[in-house]
Amino acid sequence: MGEHDQDQGDVAEPVRPPLTAAQAREVTAGLREAMADVRRSVALLAARVRDAHAARVWLPLGFTSWEAYCDAEFGISRTQAYRLLDVARALGAIQAAVTAGTDPSRTRDTDPAAAALDYDLSQRALIAVSGRAGDVAEP
Repeated sequence: MGEHDQDQGDVAEPVRPPLTAAQAREVTAGLREAMADVRRSVALLAARVRDAHAARVWLPLGFTSWEAYCDAEFGISRTQAYRLLDVARALGAIQAAVTAGTDPSRTRDTDPAAAALDYDLSQRALIAVSGRAGDVAEP
């Protein structure tokens, strides 16, 4: 048994009767939908962070740096903010590579962030790909 399957001591979950296969499929579908929602939210957040960084929004707001802005406004570190920028860049590179020379009617979504997430890449994979955008775009 994995460590997450074992009793967690102080966290007592109610004992439930076993699910039927139909109930288990319904629960799984709900989880799948929630995970897709999270992916879309990450893509939207990354795109907005990218736009804010490109517009240098911290300057008119009186912050001396991107780091100071992110810390004061959102409570996130400079590293976290740049990680979101990396995800946004990777999504853009993937979408550009996928749609290059492709009939637009064949793409699954017109929003670049959502379309890239249609390919079911995890945030970790997007970050890994972000440093290899040139490789992604090569034929």
